Amino acid sequence: MSSPNNLHDCVRASLEAYFQDLDGTDPAGLHDMLVKAVEKPLLEVVMQQSQNNQSRAAQWLGLNRNTLRKKLLEHKLID
Repeated sequence: MSSPNNLHDCVRASLEAYFQDLDGTDPAGLHDMLVKAVEKPLLEVVMQQSQNNQSRAAQWLGLNRNTLRKKLLEHKLID
């Protein structure tokens, strides 16, 4: 397999490796696990790129600013 060169390929390769590591065991809570794994680094990078401007970051993400703030608190990225 060629090396992953975009986000889709990276996620796909990681999921395939995850299922291989399970070795036939059924996964549990896969959707929540994946959303949490992706959401925190997404928020970290967007906040960094927006220079911690929550209004700008919320706009970039297509979120309401209050929703963004809630997610930042959930991931302990703000106090």
